Amino acid sequence: MQHRCGSLFVVSTPIGNLGDISARALETLRSVDLICAEDTRHSRQLLAHFGIERPLQALHEHNEAEQADALVARLLAGENMALVSDAGTPLLSDPGFRLVRAARAAGVAVSPVPGASALLAALAVSGQPCDRFCFEGFLPAKAAARRERLNQLVSEPRTLVFYESAHRIEAMLDDLLTVFGADRQISLARELTKLFETVLSGNVSEVRDQVAADANQRRGEFVLVVAGAGDDAQARLIAGRRLYARLCEHLAPAPAARLAAELSGAPRKALYGGGTD
Repeated sequence: MQHRCGSLFVVSTPIGNLGDISARALETLRSVDLICAEDTRHSRQLLAHFGIERPLQALHEHNEAEQADALVARLLAGENMALVSDAGTPLLSDPGFRLVRAARAAGVAVSPVPGASALLAALAVSGQPCDRFCFEGFLPAKAAARRERLNQLVSEPRTLVFYESAHRIEAMLDDLLTVFGADRQISLARELTKLFETVLSGNVSEVRDQVAADANQRRGEFVLVVAGAGDDAQARLIAGRRLYARLCEHLAPAPAARLAAELSGAPRKALYGGGTD
């Protein structure tokens, strides 16, 4: 008789409101042999709320690489497992990638149990185009690296989505103002599905001022949705000028302008007033 291996279920949990958990998620969590959780203390509270008692094992960024092979061995031996994060859909700026990849490589069935996602919830209520978007997760914590990443994205035509924490949201908005300019349209979703949920919309300068003026708007968890640059001449000019400024740190003005114009599509003379082609 052929041995049958178990399955790994990637289970989405609520991002705030516990009523958002699906019937299938509850059924799955009740039935598996083991639940792999980013923070077992947090997940134990969720399970207790729904009267679920199943073994839990911590799986986070610090131990996932060393735990993955042992967990796959248990799956191959016939155990069924669920993978959950602290909130929302696992793997989106959360651990789990290594386990899923290892399980699939070993021939284990990996099945999604869809549900809440802060990324999609914020995008849906942002008022920004949702047909094409680019998810960037958390940007680097250090200011210089964060601005560098934003400079790489300033001419991106798709809607941009970021996660941010309470202690960096003001710095993030300041950097966005510096790199993207005051007029780019954004939406800042805070504490989605929770008691103090707010969604602020406007241009970068307006939203930044609202957050600076109200300490409550600097508390909680944030999803920032930023309008894409589009393909118009102004967007190309903005990107070209930023490229030109960075290239001038290493090149003479004329070749810096020529290269910035080539990469951005902006007119060279609008970037550099002196010299000729």
